[in-house]
Amino acid sequence: MRALSLAALGAALLIEPARGNEAMAEANHPYVGMWVTADGRIRQELLANGRYDEARGQRQSAYQGRYEVNGTGIFYWDDTGFTADGTFVSNDELHHGGMVFFRERR
Repeated sequence: MRALSLAALGAALLIEPARGNEAMAEANHPYVGMWVTADGRIRQELLANGRYDEARGQRQSAYQGRYEVNGTGIFYWDDTGFTADGTFVSNDELHHGGMVFFRERR
């Protein structure tokens, strides 16, 4: 029985890196970068590795997880287990969770 568990673990380890590489390939899109609400209270960074990090007020990394972009749609899988989606209405405006985010220009 122990050999079966080790085999299953080995299979999982072989599958996971492939999934990570797939997410990285899908993250090559024009929306990577920092997105912020007009009041600056919520800041969401879309990372090139297919992960996101969202700050709320003074709370850094309030939400983190992975995301995928398909056309102008974005789908989130938060590390705590919930999912969400959004829509890019232009290269500089994202509608997500009832909020409007704008691309931060540095």
